[in-house]
Amino acid sequence: MPLESRHLFKLFIELHPTIQLGQTPAGGRRIYPVSGGRFEGERLKGTVSPLAGSDLLLVRGDGTFQQDVRLLLIAEDESPIIMTYRGVRRATPDVDERLTRGEAVDASEYYLRTTPYFETPSPAHAWLNGIVTVAKGGRCPGGVEYDVFEIL
Repeated sequence: MPLESRHLFKLFIELHPTIQLGQTPAGGRRIYPVSGGRFEGERLKGTVSPLAGSDLLLVRGDGTFQQDVRLLLIAEDESPIIMTYRGVRRATPDVDERLTRGEAVDASEYYLRTTPYFETPSPAHAWLNGIVTVAKGGRCPGGVEYDVFEIL
């Protein structure tokens, strides 16, 4: 049986410059601090807090990038929503070099998928605590864009 989904929201995350940690026992480590952003969908919209968020990106031995992200979303009604996700980005070495240089690269040239989860104390948004989502994304000037889908 195929999975069914519906669009939850489009997310744009603004990023500060990358912090290059270098090689660690786990692999090459980069940190992308979040500087803000926004999200918008039919059922949910708001901003990405610039005060709490980062991607602890790991470059694995096979050249695949593994994401580990924490964000604080602020809904239009001021409700706080924690969004966490892990994901994978893989591309050819040429595309990876272009992305690292900050060049505009069409998202169709590489694979970037994540699995977001949410946590909120808000009764109005409590439904987020019990759903599974997947996202498809790509780098863009100043950050990253995702389309987030609720799996039905």
